[in-house]
Amino acid sequence: MADWTFADIWETVADIQPQAQALVHGALRESWSEFNRRANSLAHFLLNAGCGHQEKVAFYLYNGPAYIEAFAACSKASLVHVNTNYRYTADELVYLWTNADAVCVLFHGVFGPTIERLRSRVPQVHAWVWVDDGSGDCPPWATSYREAVSVPTSGNVRGPRGRSGDDLVLLYTGGTTGMPKGVMWRQGDVVAIVDRANRRPLPLDSDLDSDGFSPSVRARTGAPGPISLAASPLMHGTGLLNAANTLSLGGSVVTMTSRRFDAAALLDTVDREAVKNTVIVGDAFAKPILKALEDSPERWDLSTLRMMISSGVMWSSETKQGLLRHIPRLIMIDGIGSSEAIKMGESISRKDKPVSTATFTPGPDAVVLNDDGRLVKPGSGEIGRIAVRGHTPIGYYNDPVRSAATFPLINGVRYSLPGDFATIDADGTITLLGRGSLCINTAGEKVFPEEVEEVLKTHPSVRDAIVVGIPDDRFGQAVAAVVVTEDVNFDKDAVIAHVRARLAHYKAPRSIIVVDDLGRAANGKVDYRLWTDRATLKRRDMAISSSDVSEPETTLGSGATGAESTQE
Repeated sequence: MADWTFADIWETVADIQPQAQALVHGALRESWSEFNRRANSLAHFLLNAGCGHQEKVAFYLYNGPAYIEAFAACSKASLVHVNTNYRYTADELVYLWTNADAVCVLFHGVFGPTIERLRSRVPQVHAWVWVDDGSGDCPPWATSYREAVSVPTSGNVRGPRGRSGDDLVLLYTGGTTGMPKGVMWRQGDVVAIVDRANRRPLPLDSDLDSDGFSPSVRARTGAPGPISLAASPLMHGTGLLNAANTLSLGGSVVTMTSRRFDAAALLDTVDREAVKNTVIVGDAFAKPILKALEDSPERWDLSTLRMMISSGVMWSSETKQGLLRHIPRLIMIDGIGSSEAIKMGESISRKDKPVSTATFTPGPDAVVLNDDGRLVKPGSGEIGRIAVRGHTPIGYYNDPVRSAATFPLINGVRYSLPGDFATIDADGTITLLGRGSLCINTAGEKVFPEEVEEVLKTHPSVRDAIVVGIPDDRFGQAVAAVVVTEDVNFDKDAVIAHVRARLAHYKAPRSIIVVDDLGRAANGKVDYRLWTDRATLKRRDMAISSSDVSEPETTLGSGATGAESTQE
């Protein structure tokens, strides 16, 4: 069984190339030696703050060095990373941190006022670490991140019970009910999955010597590795695990200072930092990037850029073809994956290979199963669910019932069944059909209709409502509401604002259709497919009225350059 931890690998890299570049953020250049020192200091601080073996540390952070340093610190100290969607409202945060049993929260300063209002509702959290982003002063109930990463240490820090490949990484996801669920991954399995695609993968069993360093890591780290730009959120698995893999190859991770996606700024960064790989969010990022290139085709030198990676959201063939016109040597990797099943499959597009949408080559552990748990025969046209075996999660945290449903034992083999429906062609190619549930995927974020519907129905003007996902060229799907009202002065913008005040903004409808009746059956059920089709047609006919709400905040920076989140 895989028994690596990221800390084991990164400490060896830091020993091999202490002066090589590890992290870049704006003007910051952080060496591997400094990265390792700061992670050691933070690990020591967290242990001294009373964080015990495998206790949970929540990351309420934008992209930046603090996120990666803290992830390394948790791996060193055998603490458990808990990602936190920074778009969540107070109620969502309370649910998440309570469900996760979080005992510590690291947060950017801008989130201080939100935490101030909810702290009393999460009494199990006994340590708060404030990361300066230039938005104000450290509150008296928190410890400054600057102080935490300045704690002197002697050598590499370990928790009192040591480290193990069984140490957990928690990846929280929306799940099929709309309530966040923590997917429990063994760290050793995560390392095995992300590392096996590398040119020189590590052995499954770690080979640390008496000094705590790995000869296998030493053998493949002869020079500084790739420079990767984490353009997608580190709070999501794709961004975090690609950054982790870059570091495991002895490379450096670049994060952007902007908190809103800016295609020109991304291209500026690729040009300035000689970026080799970047991780994006499908068409939500790729279309603006393509437009920027079309508008200013001679502005950027992108000759170093070799790979663009996306997972979990639509990336259309038309956009890929457009990018290849401007970056002919680009390799585009479009992956199927989720928090429950990393690297289920991928589609690789390049100049000499046809580009496509929603067709993938399955990963080594991926299959398609029918409802009886049998393998779908390639070329049969039968629809089944993509499943992964081998390195899979051990379940949902604090949720044995849903764990049994999503991670079933079939004929003695443990599978992960995240809910993606597909067919498999005779040549083994998988065609993705979408989620079996009503889940809406907008720019990579999951939105679950029932959650939004309940909030809509609390507005005094709304008598009944359903929520559907309709096709959107940029974000894959857009959230639309179908509403029944008796208010002759019904104000669509006010209803959307009502939802935005109670849920993360990306969950709010971007358009509302008013109807006389939803046609509910006697059992209360409604035909979602019918209303999705009608809403899609109305949008195409330009017959619906859309609110001028802002686009989803698909970005990512950690704040002002030179603030606490970078370096003192």
